[in-house]
Amino acid sequence: MNQFTLPPAFPAMGFLHSLYKRCPHGYNLTSPESATEGYAPLSFFFGMIPGEAAMVDKPVPLTKDGLAKLERELEHLRTIRRPEVAARIHQAKELASTQNNAEYDDAKNEQAFVEGRILTLEKMMQNAMIIDEKEAHRSGRIELGSRVTLLGHDGKEQHFTLVGTAEADPKQGRISNESPIGQALLGKSMGEEVQVDAPKGLLRFTITRIS
Repeated sequence: MNQFTLPPAFPAMGFLHSLYKRCPHGYNLTSPESATEGYAPLSFFFGMIPGEAAMVDKPVPLTKDGLAKLERELEHLRTIRRPEVAARIHQAKELASTQNNAEYDDAKNEQAFVEGRILTLEKMMQNAMIIDEKEAHRSGRIELGSRVTLLGHDGKEQHFTLVGTAEADPKQGRISNESPIGQALLGKSMGEEVQVDAPKGLLRFTITRIS
């Protein structure tokens, strides 16, 4: 039985780490906004903010579908968004002086966002490590790509897929391997119990299925 402690939110890690979702009824990990009484921090599912993880020079675990999705986004940014923003900047320059030109400033800000996202995606794909989902589904232990069913102490089942931070989406039950709950699950087998310290208190789950 392993126990992991949920780290506190650090401002230096970005504002998402300090966001807590108000929960009306207890922790429902698949849907943090409808979870138990208390708060469910986004870092519980992500570990790191996806953008921060992407800029670290280390392997970026991705499924084949996840990589294809990022490739489509990068192509869209390069071929559509980038020219659109350049046209906006050109038009703003022609319409008025750049001094006190709100449209120009807005377009330049959008350009900075687009170029930053392009750099992030390029870095992610450069460091991409494709997850072997078929092997994960055959494995008797939880690893990247595994689909997991957990039974809570309240008798409710929850379903997760363990992915890299870049593909984490708690609303879809996709949790990061770098998050506290992801770390607690890695390497475990069916029937084992895991514990995770959360702001609400100690959470206990039994692994009932791995596929």
